[in-house]
Amino acid sequence: MVDVLVELQKELRGELKEPLGPVYTDTDALLTDTDGPIIAVGDIVTYHLLEAGYRPDVALVDGKTKRERVEREILDAIEGFDSRREVENPPATLTAELLEVLVGAIDGEGTTVITVVGEEDLAALPAIVAAPEGAAVVYGQPDEGMVLVTVDETLRAECRDLLERMEGDSERVFDILGV
Repeated sequence: MVDVLVELQKELRGELKEPLGPVYTDTDALLTDTDGPIIAVGDIVTYHLLEAGYRPDVALVDGKTKRERVEREILDAIEGFDSRREVENPPATLTAELLEVLVGAIDGEGTTVITVVGEEDLAALPAIVAAPEGAAVVYGQPDEGMVLVTVDETLRAECRDLLERMEGDSERVFDILGV
């Protein structure tokens, strides 16, 4: 049984449309503006970072982009990580398993790819809350590019607020994230 902690209700979806940071179409430029560990959320973002010669510290992938299967070439390119974990996370939710594995990967040694059975789209929010100050969370902005979020207290507070307003047990989310 999947332990869903919070679910994104329709009223909040609009708030997630605006990017939380600058949007890049050039991976090298994004990497130049990054100083610290990188958490990549999404197959296409992870693929572009790997193609540019950078292996993210943590990558979350689900084999899809815009709810369609990604090409085999992209799936095959997402390799070479020190560890690989698989978690279940239904669409528009965050599960205890995803959060626990995410925190373990952020706090752990080496690089980790987390393969999500379901959907990883909301993982950027807890990643921003759990990541160390100055870390980068990179996620895709459909049809625009890659969003670079440099973690600071203001963005953490914004993401905590969004997580708090989701339906479910946000207190347990924060407990797992250690905040």
